[in-house]
Amino acid sequence: MAGTLILIVEDNEKNRKLIRDVLQVKGYQTLETETAEEGHTLAVEHHPALILMDIQLPGMDGITALKQLRANPITKTTPVIAITASAMTNNRQAMLAEGLTAIKASPSA
Repeated sequence: MAGTLILIVEDNEKNRKLIRDVLQVKGYQTLETETAEEGHTLAVEHHPALILMDIQLPGMDGITALKQLRANPITKTTPVIAITASAMTNNRQAMLAEGLTAIKASPSA
């Protein structure tokens, strides 16, 4: 999958850098942003193979962004993995029900 494009939507600069560096070392191309609004725009414009998205973002949260991605014919099937420190057991099922592909703890969790 070398060269595959992955979109990173994460407002924490250190987490974003860590994720980017790990992916790029493995040969993936990355796009990144700090906001869900810009993440949605980038996903529609660039058609990434995967979106890694924080849930707690400034402005629009990750769940709202996910709903918009799922409502858009261009991004409705794009896998989205939540990278979040807020994935408590009772929240996991609700987040997965919203259409997340998976939930992973963020590097700072």
